[in-house]
Amino acid sequence: MSNPLFDALFAAHRGRETVFLHLPDGGTMTHAAFLGEAARNANALTALGVGPGDRVAVHVTKSPEALALYAGCIMAGAVFLPLNTAYTPAELEYFVGDSGAALFVCDPGEADALTPIAAAASCALRTLGADGEGSLSDVVRGQPAEFAVVDRDEDDLAALLYTSGTTGRSKGAMLTHRNLVSNARALVETWRFTSDDVLLHALPIFHSHGLFVATNVSLMAGGSMIFLPKFDVETVLAKLPMATAMMGVPTFYTRLLDEPRFDRDLVAHMRVFISGSAPLLAETHVRFEERTGHRILERYGMTETSMNTSNPYDGERRAGTVGFPLPGVEVKVCDPETGRELPQGEIGVLEVRGPNVFKGYWRMPEKTKEELRADGFFITGDLARIDGDGYVTIVGRGKDLIISGGYNIYPKEVELFLDAQPGVRESAVVGAPHPDFGESVVAVLVPEAGATLDLAAIEAAARRDLAGFKRPRHVAVLDALPRNTMGKVEKNQLRDRYAAVFQAAAG
Repeated sequence: MSNPLFDALFAAHRGRETVFLHLPDGGTMTHAAFLGEAARNANALTALGVGPGDRVAVHVTKSPEALALYAGCIMAGAVFLPLNTAYTPAELEYFVGDSGAALFVCDPGEADALTPIAAAASCALRTLGADGEGSLSDVVRGQPAEFAVVDRDEDDLAALLYTSGTTGRSKGAMLTHRNLVSNARALVETWRFTSDDVLLHALPIFHSHGLFVATNVSLMAGGSMIFLPKFDVETVLAKLPMATAMMGVPTFYTRLLDEPRFDRDLVAHMRVFISGSAPLLAETHVRFEERTGHRILERYGMTETSMNTSNPYDGERRAGTVGFPLPGVEVKVCDPETGRELPQGEIGVLEVRGPNVFKGYWRMPEKTKEELRADGFFITGDLARIDGDGYVTIVGRGKDLIISGGYNIYPKEVELFLDAQPGVRESAVVGAPHPDFGESVVAVLVPEAGATLDLAAIEAAARRDLAGFKRPRHVAVLDALPRNTMGKVEKNQLRDRYAAVFQAAAG
């Protein structure tokens, strides 16, 4: 046996004195030094009683030490469970308890609040701060920089990632060594990453994007990362001249476009800009290309599958689409009721099959059976269509579909119309309960900086260009849309906020 993730990501870096991490203070960490730190972490985990298959729950600030903990878990055969740093103690109590974690690592400032949670879950609690200090670090420091890597099978769990849980109890997606290795390999091939690449990394590492996409791709390719604690415009502008590639969420790119210093000359040396985790507005695509000469490469993935599709590296990168299936991945669009594959161009639920698709939901066999078919296709819950050229377009989540008077309304279609109206920066469309139609359309608009929206003109345009059942029956204006830490619009918050708007009007 072997350890598939270690073999694919780390084994080649033994003794390699090439730079892996460019640190915020101007220092660097080599591949060999990082591997030594990972080995110390693996030894520390063993010393703390963590064995192969045990879950290690991690709720800490991004740091090189936190990344080495991830690598140490792989070496020790443990299952890495990263947790969003925005989670509250009440939320963490569920994740730690449900996962049956053997070790819970948190920030030193949280220890008092989280000690009872760890005690209730019968797991050890250790701390790791943004500066690399804490009670875990105290154990790590005394360990040797060599470790006998634990054998794992490709079907063994490598990570447990909990879904956002906006429509019910959060589900733990079980990701195997095969899932993560196959996806990293497909992305290195598709995006042409090599050991010459320097990736600007300003993403969090509690999420698949920053950890299993950005980090794993860089490790597999043998390149380096400019490892920033968070996205800060000034820092990114200063560090971009060192980079060849950048991965980000749409907010990164819109913030850069707000800066006049972000221009063609600054990024002339860049090879590729990649966007994901939330849809990128077509307007952002256009503005970015006009400003820099680069066309952003957009892709699509999920917690349960990592990446599924990508616009091409060579060839047309079409705004509004997420491109083609990655090597080894199959996609199809199906009728949500019957599961029958739909003709090309029709909208239905996207299903995905490939070595990237997760093993199932942690301790939820019935939920796994509902969403993971016997033939290996995973029902994503995303509404999509595939055009005649094979490009996949995501039109929304199945739960976001609005059914008004028996008609299906796809929010993305109405949002694209609204985004094109004068003065509108972006929009979100949700359904609210309606006494006659079941649901009706609520549009939330965010104006461009300094703009005052002419709502009467927008409503007139909607009467002219949208079918009656698609027209917003209530329009609200907000300074910003509610988003999660990865930039996705939290439509559940908007639905809750405007749930009673039509009942109030009817009353």
